[in-house]
Amino acid sequence: MSDRLAVLSQYFLPKQALSTIAGKLAESEAGGLTTRVIRWFVQRYGVDLSEAVDTDPISYRSFNEFFTRPLRAGARPLADAAFLCPVDGAISQFGAIEHDQIFQAKGHRYSTVALVGGDRSLAARFENGAFATLYLSPRDYHRIHMPVDGRLTRMIHVPGALFSVNPATARGVPGLFARNERVVCVFEAGFGPFVLILVGATIVGSMATVWHGTVNPPRVRKIREWRYDDQQIVLKKGDEMGRFLLGSTVVVLFPKDTLHFNPAWAPARQIRMGEMMATPAERSRPAPEGSGDNSGRT
Repeated sequence: MSDRLAVLSQYFLPKQALSTIAGKLAESEAGGLTTRVIRWFVQRYGVDLSEAVDTDPISYRSFNEFFTRPLRAGARPLADAAFLCPVDGAISQFGAIEHDQIFQAKGHRYSTVALVGGDRSLAARFENGAFATLYLSPRDYHRIHMPVDGRLTRMIHVPGALFSVNPATARGVPGLFARNERVVCVFEAGFGPFVLILVGATIVGSMATVWHGTVNPPRVRKIREWRYDDQQIVLKKGDEMGRFLLGSTVVVLFPKDTLHFNPAWAPARQIRMGEMMATPAERSRPAPEGSGDNSGRT
């Protein structure tokens, strides 16, 4: 069966309604029933609770509390690298942005303009840049961390569909990550801008950031935007920046000539938050003191 046929039923499912119901159930505190559901989930998906601060399923009051569980100190040591992997999960795709086109899967590309909600001036800052699409499976740690130091300037909530974001759906639904609901977080760093995009999916109850809290619900039909130019919201490399309530995908965008991805990275490779994601390109390296040249060119 082709991937397109395999995901055909998703076009007809009441995805918004299912996600709303799932969100309400996940936040409910049902005592013994909640504990039984968590125990089933741990066994079904092979969740490693030994890494969590609370290792006993009975300690979680709701499924959401379990799903967004913090890890114990030292569970994710940070690599000595310029750019860190922001999540646990698997690599969907990564590489160069070709003009404004991002590779999704064989036969599928989508534009940076569509991804960021139609803002052409924002998208233009990543022309011929680099991207990474990182998939978080149900078993993974679902908090998102900063790949590099950054100052928050904007957040954009883009309403959309709620298709699944698993590998088969990525191969079968054109423009998947630019169709689904998403939260676009824009940062400024020493090398220029970068963007972390939290992409929603079927059954994803909500997405939240550390500076705003829950972004959705409410689920609205119009794009919403928050500006932070007059605030100093600065997050350090490795800091938590957000979380998924019932998991999904993160897309990261960087400008041209900013980084070289980890040579060990490959599509479908398992990744862990804090491992090396990339090294800086020559352009983004600081010039030596007294060189008189801040261009970073060689």
